[in-house]
Amino acid sequence: MRDALSSIRSILLLGGSSEIGLATAEMLVRQRGATKVVLAGRDRTRMEVGAEGLERAGAEVAFADFDAEAVDTHEGSVERVWQEHGDIDVTIVAFGVLGDQAVAEKDPSAAVHIATVNYTGAVSVGLHVANRIDRQGHGAMVVLSSVAGERARRANFVYGSSKAGLDAFAQGLGDRLAKGGGHVLVVRPGFVHTRMTEGMDPAPFSTTPEAVAHDIVRALDRRAHTVHSPKVLRWLMTVLRHLPRALFRLLPR
Repeated sequence: MRDALSSIRSILLLGGSSEIGLATAEMLVRQRGATKVVLAGRDRTRMEVGAEGLERAGAEVAFADFDAEAVDTHEGSVERVWQEHGDIDVTIVAFGVLGDQAVAEKDPSAAVHIATVNYTGAVSVGLHVANRIDRQGHGAMVVLSSVAGERARRANFVYGSSKAGLDAFAQGLGDRLAKGGGHVLVVRPGFVHTRMTEGMDPAPFSTTPEAVAHDIVRALDRRAHTVHSPKVLRWLMTVLRHLPRALFRLLPR
């Protein structure tokens, strides 16, 4: 997770305008001494807005181009970050789309888009980052999964299945990196009040980007492999995963 001096100095945020990602990076700057944050994404305007909080916290902020869907560009994007900024101590994989379940069912190309961004894009860039972590001999990867991936519901099974795949991939990647000094933290938030969920009715135990960031930073400190946010979801999802399908189908959408 940390550099050769056991410190978090540099952060790469893939999905550079993610509210959870930005909140986590800012918390690592304010509370753990990080000094540089590289925001990588497509929307430069939103990333510049996000950079303001990081700069107020005392971080040097740089920008990089990154497109989750353009998997053929991922190797070059990752290599440029490492060449221009040196070793990266924490990489946060925070990009993703919720999509519209009803639209995805009627238009399979919309479902493929969700799967491509949330799963295929993360697999591609995740492996490129992992290879860099192997080479530098240290580093953590924080992967934003979701409780929606623990058991897909009728209401969002396209999104949920993409997160289920991402979650399984990240767990396996963590096992691969562990022997070489790397670390992967899989984050499973519930409903978070962000742009993605704006206009939706909040689910029980809804939370904020700042609260999720707090849980992520504490989980990094103890080198955890998974963290639910809020914590109560760990126990709730344990029950739901084992609920007989006939009963599960009766739950509210």
